[in-house]
Amino acid sequence: MTIYLPIAELSVNIFIILGMGAAVGFLSGMFGVGGGFLITPLLIFYNIPPVVAVATGANQVVASSISGAITHFRRGTLDIKLGTVLLVGGLSGATVGIWIFSLLRAIGQLDLIISLMYVIFLGTVGGLMLLESIKAMRRAARNEPPVPRKPGHQHWVHKLPLKVRFKKSKIFLSVIPIVALGFAIGILTSIMGVGGGFIMVPAMIYLLRIPTNVVVGTSLYQIIFVTAYTTIVQAATNFSVDIVLAFILMVAGVVGAQYGVRVGQKLRGEQLRALLGLLVLAVGLRLAIALVVTPADVYSVVMGTGN
Repeated sequence: MTIYLPIAELSVNIFIILGMGAAVGFLSGMFGVGGGFLITPLLIFYNIPPVVAVATGANQVVASSISGAITHFRRGTLDIKLGTVLLVGGLSGATVGIWIFSLLRAIGQLDLIISLMYVIFLGTVGGLMLLESIKAMRRAARNEPPVPRKPGHQHWVHKLPLKVRFKKSKIFLSVIPIVALGFAIGILTSIMGVGGGFIMVPAMIYLLRIPTNVVVGTSLYQIIFVTAYTTIVQAATNFSVDIVLAFILMVAGVVGAQYGVRVGQKLRGEQLRALLGLLVLAVGLRLAIALVVTPADVYSVVMGTGN
């Protein structure tokens, strides 16, 4: 069964799109990531124009993140205060990112930059997460205790000023690195169509030292508002959000996210990180191959717009 996408200007198999949305929603709820780092490349692989894939993929992230965040809120694993501080930086970063997105599109380099950014970020983050989780699982298998931190030792992040106490996360931390992290994620959201969870989750765990059980729900909370804002502004400025495609992905994503949260609660932290690392590396490798392999159609013809 095919359906026509008015903005993407092509017909697609509705069951394939539903399958993509459900799979990404499942992974979103399971790992605490928005899923945009998966849905955007999948749409591009399915011949959806990158401009539409980025803007519409961000929209799908909203639905799956809401579904997952509600579940975590009910279970008490969502830090609203911490998520709101992240949100301040996220909205600012998204505004800057949309301006960069429009500039790259105007000079005709958007598709290449999107692919390169995905390869670099996914390869780096996926590799680091996989290596760390493998080390953690080996220590657990040998019944070795975690390497203790030296008494009085503090990470440089914890020495910054403007500290605030986050009771839910049980940390006393400066708002500077939190806002900076949110700002960086906001830029990535608007340029790459991602929620940014694949970077925010490990950064919150390893850099900010936030408990893993709170990170997932808080990440989804911030992702909801930043991606919603990005979608609205992208639709108003670049006219690149395909509402038909977005609706199909949203419906499937909400359903998939509920099952993903249930599965994620049954796995240990290092197991979740290892699976997410493998998934991130696989997507990055697929995009890297697409960049170097000669396409079947070396030339393409597109309609230009005259001034």
